Amino acid sequence: MKKNLIIATLILCCLSLLGYAQRAKIALLILPSALQQTFNRNTIEELGDGLHLALCGAGGPMPSATRSGPCVAVIGAGKLFLVDAGSNGVRNLARMGYPLGNIDGVFISHFHSDHIDGLGEIATLRWAAGSHTSPLPVYGPEGIDDVVNGFNAAYARDAVYRNDHHGDMATPLSGAGMRAIGTPSPANGELRLVYAGDGLKVEMLRVAHAPIDPAVAYLFSYKGRTILISGDTNKSENLQKFAHNVDLLVHEALAPHLLVAMKNAALATNDPFRAKIFGDVLDYHTSPTEAAEIARDAKVGHLLYYHVVPPLPAPGLEALWLKGVDDIFTEYTLGRDGTSISLPADSKSIVHRGSDF
Repeated sequence: MKKNLIIATLILCCLSLLGYAQRAKIALLILPSALQQTFNRNTIEELGDGLHLALCGAGGPMPSATRSGPCVAVIGAGKLFLVDAGSNGVRNLARMGYPLGNIDGVFISHFHSDHIDGLGEIATLRWAAGSHTSPLPVYGPEGIDDVVNGFNAAYARDAVYRNDHHGDMATPLSGAGMRAIGTPSPANGELRLVYAGDGLKVEMLRVAHAPIDPAVAYLFSYKGRTILISGDTNKSENLQKFAHNVDLLVHEALAPHLLVAMKNAALATNDPFRAKIFGDVLDYHTSPTEAAEIARDAKVGHLLYYHVVPPLPAPGLEALWLKGVDDIFTEYTLGRDGTSISLPADSKSIVHRGSDF
């Protein structure tokens, strides 16, 4: 028995070594099938009728291995929209199996760099992946025209180069860039319709992110289901008003105790500039417990944390970031890139699809 085990182990080792030595040839054999599966994947078609959400970026402006710049994908009526355009979001979207050519529009909450810095890449990849003949619609409050015009100017030469190389069939110049669709931000207590089509409705509401103005949130409604995405804000009574009874509240949060620790560490290492930034950001974001209070008082179905600040790279930091939340509201998820939730049409169920990665 022992001899047979030794022989089997030797054979297995030899086969492993042979497979490793021939790994390039093996990869070449399976590559066509793998590519076909990748190209054919369309997560939108896998979703049933309803309102669906995926975090293509669950973090803020600081680098994180698990949470990219703020980017939220919302799917309803077969259409794919993004809320904000943080760095790496569109690449994560592709990794999740969402066809980039199917992006129907982007809603911008405010004009901080971490919420807009991926716009140029989103527009370019969407154009090239879908051979679009009209630009990407970008919705936002007053000032969106300046942002879109700036990106269009910066990417103008790139569009010409790609058209020269690939021609009108793949990259028609009429589809390059973006088209701004501005909506004056509503007063507190008001909703303003931004988009409506095929039963899907998107409304804008004001939030509090001073000195940044305008700053807005977006309320998505489709077949009896609702998602409210906060954008950046401190604890907002106006947002809580419109969050009443929504199925899914997607709310930003910053942990003050962790930022204070970072500020003190910066001061201890003679870095007053970084310490000032860590201190300044405390007054215009919502803490995890404050977001939980909003969810509780608004009687939302589920709370999904995103724009998670600061990054949480070490074991135990997520529990520290969430300190006190369970005492207030227990129906929550701490989001990371790929977190996905579905709200089936005309239902009360909230389906956690885990990560699409």
